Amino acid sequence: MWLNKLKIAIVEKNTDALDRLLNEVPEFSDISDAKEAMHLLREALILMHTLKDETLGTIKQIKKNMDFLHSAEAPKISKLDIKS
Repeated sequence: MWLNKLKIAIVEKNTDALDRLLNEVPEFSDISDAKEAMHLLREALILMHTLKDETLGTIKQIKKNMDFLHSAEAPKISKLDIKS
């Protein structure tokens, strides 16, 4: 059952479910189940790194966009500016 839940979480890219499942890793009595779990956990790790990299790229792009928008703003004039 745990293996099926892990497969579903990987396919759905559900990081919350992956986190829960990683905290509940059962002990495997069958070597084939243990090997399958190891392979799936490797896939989950690759997925997490991919999502992390995508998020980092998105954050960098947002920062660039914000910097551009701030550079294009007109300078703010203080209400107490008596020189203008």
